[in-house]
Amino acid sequence: QVQLVESGGGLVQAGDSLRLSCAASGLTFSSYGMGWFRQAPGKEREFVARINWSLGSTYYANSVRGRFTISRDNAKNTVYLQMNSLKPEDTAVYYCAASNRYISGSIYPGDYNYWGQGTQVTVSS
Repeated sequence: QVQLVESGGGLVQAGDSLRLSCAASGLTFSSYGMGWFRQAPGKEREFVARINWSLGSTYYANSVRGRFTISRDNAKNTVYLQMNSLKPEDTAVYYCAASNRYISGSIYPGDYNYWGQGTQVTVSS
């Protein structure tokens, strides 16, 4: 059974940093492209960042580029999202996702096979 478990969310102030982790099990992690998405109340789920299966090629949403960094450790079956200079508009539930159809990851939620349960990030002003 495939599981993606996010952790590391919390309540922080604007300008602070957080590091999210997503631990994967039940799949051949190194064969999957990974992505982070987020969903704020009343809004659709939106793409944040993606990373390919092994070479570490990354891509970011314009809203987070330069502040967030996605990385992965295939030995630990874990993908990370380092979030710096957080803003109130970054407040959302953050989800990780895995895709074996798009090994470079994708910006589209429908391209992912598996999703985690999400972790809340709240940034106060």
